[in-house]
Amino acid sequence: MVKKETVKTDTESRILQAAEEEFLLKGLEGARTTAIAERAGVTHAMLHYYFRTKNMLFERIIEEKMRNAGNIMQAVFVLGDMPLMERVKRGVEQHFDFIAANPNLPRFVIQEIYSHPERHEIMRSQVLTITKDWLCDLQRHIDESAATKATEWIDARMLLLDIVSLNLFAFIGYPFVSLMFDGLVTDKKVFFEKRKAENVELIMRRLKKMEP
Repeated sequence: MVKKETVKTDTESRILQAAEEEFLLKGLEGARTTAIAERAGVTHAMLHYYFRTKNMLFERIIEEKMRNAGNIMQAVFVLGDMPLMERVKRGVEQHFDFIAANPNLPRFVIQEIYSHPERHEIMRSQVLTITKDWLCDLQRHIDESAATKATEWIDARMLLLDIVSLNLFAFIGYPFVSLMFDGLVTDKKVFFEKRKAENVELIMRRLKKMEP
């Protein structure tokens, strides 16, 4: 029984990994379940046994990616016993690293939302489910830190928007940056490391208490 469950879990994982690769490469509309089955090393019938439709696969992948991102942010911003500045610094870095590990995901999500507005609600519900609890906790930490005059006050939602915007643009805008600024992007890895450090610095300056 245990062996059967292990095989089932392994097969499902391979299908999800193959579907993610196919979706990110071709988009939801361009992806084909036959190609996903071939990538996963399973029959087409077996793929449909685990996931009845391509849309179910899509929703499962989006759900898992959003949950992973949310867990990373929650672990840093809410849990633990760090000062707010260190908490946010690590949050910026780990969010950046998550995108670096999934560089095609932002483009894919944006493309799907613009091409198919009806999918916006699916993604919106995932984001709200993930953020609704820990954003309140993050706001409490911000309020407490500002009350002691350790940091400036900011709406937690605006802080999150600042972080996400800065980190996303590094990857979405990379092709344009490499064209616009000759010599700035001589090494892709070095460029992203510099952008991560710059994004951390910008967010830290926003929170740093200004002298009267």
